[in-house]
Amino acid sequence: EVQLVESGGALVQAGGSVRLSCAASGCTFDDYTIGWFRQAPGKEREGVSCIGNSDGDIYYGDFVKCRFTISSDNAKNTVYLQMNSLNAEDTDVYYCAAHYGVVGACDYYDMDYWGKGTLVTVSS
Repeated sequence: EVQLVESGGALVQAGGSVRLSCAASGCTFDDYTIGWFRQAPGKEREGVSCIGNSDGDIYYGDFVKCRFTISSDNAKNTVYLQMNSLNAEDTDVYYCAAHYGVVGACDYYDMDYWGKGTLVTVSS
């Protein structure tokens, strides 16, 4: 059981950067895979990046193109998503999600717990 709270969503100009944070409750943070997903209006939910805190495996969506970096601070029970070189296509609600154990990919249907989302809007 874990509760997730996202923060860091903002309005940013094209080419700018934001860092999203996902703070998790509980004392078993190391046992979870944490992922970032996004869903824009009229589009399906897609995986942005996932990190397995127990095994260290990291996944990035193909659309990221080396612009995003996921990291984890286990001492703070927090996962970050650094997003650089943002463009209008990155305008989405970004969700933090957790799965107990490891996953083979970064698919929304594998996740068990979800945050409420944080909005990133990129203006051009």
